[in-house]
Amino acid sequence: MLSLTELERAVRVVEPRVVGRRIQEIAQPDGQRVVLTAYGSDAEGAGRVHLLLSSNPDAGRLSLLSRPPRRPPSPPRFAQWLKAHVSGARIEGLRLPGEDRVVALDLTAPTGDVRLVLQLLARRSNLYAFDAQGCLVAALRPLAGTRPELALGAPWKAPETGPPRRGADRFEAVGDAELLAAIEEHYGAQEVADSQAELRRRIDRSLSRERRRVARKLDKLAAELAKSRQAEELARHGELLKGALSRVRRGTTAVTVRDDVSGEDVTIALDPALSPSENLDGLFRRYKKALRRLAKGGAQHDSVSKAQRELEALSARFAAAADDEALRVFAGTEEVRSLLARHTPVVPGPRGARAGPPAEVQLGKHRVPRRLVPRRYVTAGGLEVWVGRSDAANDFLTTRLARGKDLFFHLDGAPGSHVVLRTEGRDDPPSDAVLDACELAVHYSKAKNASRADVHVVPIRNVRKPKGAKPGLVTVHGGRTVHLRRAEARLERVLGARIED
Repeated sequence: MLSLTELERAVRVVEPRVVGRRIQEIAQPDGQRVVLTAYGSDAEGAGRVHLLLSSNPDAGRLSLLSRPPRRPPSPPRFAQWLKAHVSGARIEGLRLPGEDRVVALDLTAPTGDVRLVLQLLARRSNLYAFDAQGCLVAALRPLAGTRPELALGAPWKAPETGPPRRGADRFEAVGDAELLAAIEEHYGAQEVADSQAELRRRIDRSLSRERRRVARKLDKLAAELAKSRQAEELARHGELLKGALSRVRRGTTAVTVRDDVSGEDVTIALDPALSPSENLDGLFRRYKKALRRLAKGGAQHDSVSKAQRELEALSARFAAAADDEALRVFAGTEEVRSLLARHTPVVPGPRGARAGPPAEVQLGKHRVPRRLVPRRYVTAGGLEVWVGRSDAANDFLTTRLARGKDLFFHLDGAPGSHVVLRTEGRDDPPSDAVLDACELAVHYSKAKNASRADVHVVPIRNVRKPKGAKPGLVTVHGGRTVHLRRAEARLERVLGARIED
């Protein structure tokens, strides 16, 4: 991280290179760095400059890059906010507003003035965005892990620290013209190495988790196939009972029939509440159901076994990706991107630089205790689905967080998590969003393995918490029922679109 003395020099060198230019592109390669590509001219001529604002706890700095970094397939949230609010903005000023390691970048944007503030505080370093009124509107890193005393919508507060230490200038022997290159040579190589190491760890974790997921699925299918293989025995019992039907009476609990083929006596259990013909029909219904399950389970087992083989081949390719370029190409493949999105969707910071999980999470206008924060997913229609994690979290979601025209989803006769589709005030949310929410309601219930389910959908205003009821218990009235035919591809897509806290 740059010392105050070094940061003052960096600002002095960078300021004339960026002021007056307009921001054309925005890149956030990870959770700690943002690069603003600005076009314009200065004493060195016209062209683009790539302004780096890094809140890396170990390598925090202000600098210019020779080229922009690689961007992730989809921009993170802070980059999305910047794209919406500062694209095309003119850089009006770059300065140190005080006598500490705080850099202010003043922008005049089409949507209003914005100030970006880079603060270097080791593990608590962060990059903030403030609106024209001086209120905090976005932060690169979580506030709770860096400056928990700050809050979205509130004005800036200086940290309560002692007098700033200026620190040494490690680049004293380098002239101003070579300063930025020296800074990048000092920090850039290590940052790239850290990034590659972290990418390798993420891929390794994702592959391990996927292997465990596939193995669990195979075990589950094997158990289902074992149950379904009783089809042959059910058919045999049905044929034997058909020949002995005349001597069976209602109320009989079992009948023993000689199997002429094997020469064995076979005992067939009966339901005493049913007639002989009803017992016979029941046996053949169970036989047909077992056949269907056997056929479906066999096809699924073949499919999952194929996925397991492909996963092992992918693991072998990962082991062979020894250098950085091979790893980058491997990580860019569609299979690996999908695995990373499912199992490790957020790029963590370097080792030793991770802040502990924040005690609270900002959800809209609410600051929610972490233990009550719902799981959040993005539907195919772009709406969010929130799922309670516990009985207390279910109550908080349904009675405190859900609002207006949000929809509540639950299964009759199958307890599970509270599921709420955030409709953003719509009267008719997209059907794909409703089906995604139905899939999640079944997935997070005791009936998660059902192939079909009836999901009750009711406006949140029709959900009530009875006085004195135990945690997680609510009553509903009205609404409608969705007869859901489960779709594995739909469930996997929505589970892969989880929003990390």
